[in-house]
Amino acid sequence: MKIGFIGLGIMGKPMSKNLLKAGYELIVNDRNTVAVAELVALGAESAETAKEVAEKTDIIVTMLPNSPHVKTVCLGENGISSGAKAGTIVIDMSSIAPLASREVSAELAKFGIVLLDAPVSGGEPKAIDGTLSVMVGGNKETFDKCYDIMKTMAGSVVYVGEIGAGNITKLANQIIVALNIAAMSEALVLAKKAGVDPELVYKAIRGGLAGSTVLDAKAPMVLDRRFDPGFRIELHIKDLQNALDTSHELAASLPLTSQVMEMMLGLKADGHEKEDHSALVKYYEKLNNLEVTRN
Repeated sequence: MKIGFIGLGIMGKPMSKNLLKAGYELIVNDRNTVAVAELVALGAESAETAKEVAEKTDIIVTMLPNSPHVKTVCLGENGISSGAKAGTIVIDMSSIAPLASREVSAELAKFGIVLLDAPVSGGEPKAIDGTLSVMVGGNKETFDKCYDIMKTMAGSVVYVGEIGAGNITKLANQIIVALNIAAMSEALVLAKKAGVDPELVYKAIRGGLAGSTVLDAKAPMVLDRRFDPGFRIELHIKDLQNALDTSHELAASLPLTSQVMEMMLGLKADGHEKEDHSALVKYYEKLNNLEVTRN
């Protein structure tokens, strides 16, 4: 099967590589010509525009930064809608605003194009090893048809409801991740301030109720002072902004999300927006005039 793939960034490039490894033929498109050349060297075909991708494929995966990018690629000049035939399926694996997914879906439907919103969780490491978690909204029959393609890139692919439900689920995921990192940061700062080795505290609590995937992924990064991005703070800011915008539209109060958003904006103002979201600990370190390191 020939699949289109648009968006070869930190997540999209390894995801597309996993499709190639599984034997799918790929036609790829991205503004980053270096990333395109890397995929072409592995056997993919390149396309100059999203329109060209759509003309040559029946299923297209998009992995883009935010809602405006998805709208442009799907509906803009030389976009998917200008080249796709009726019956084409777009699997948008970007993390965008749920209402934007619904808007794009409605516009694509006018061309006979079906959209799944299928954001992912797991960051770059899980994109590389093909064990992402995918949460999918849209037509159930279309989901079933595309399940095997998504499973090639993921350890878990779960249908969560109609269009937009995938991105609602992703926003819930991002809220939990952000709050977990904030709680971990507070706890490790307390340990350090009290003169207790943060690494031993981490090892002691990781097997109990406080243990989590977030704790095991991010505490070692903090202790090693490794803040190279698996998921950048600026991207988490984007997700939390989408969560807050959606909550305001629904009159849902998210006080903890709002607080962590302010912390991340403070880190951005300090120039840390390109670092991994585990760098949220630096907000607490600055307040307490210390650095969380092994004793």
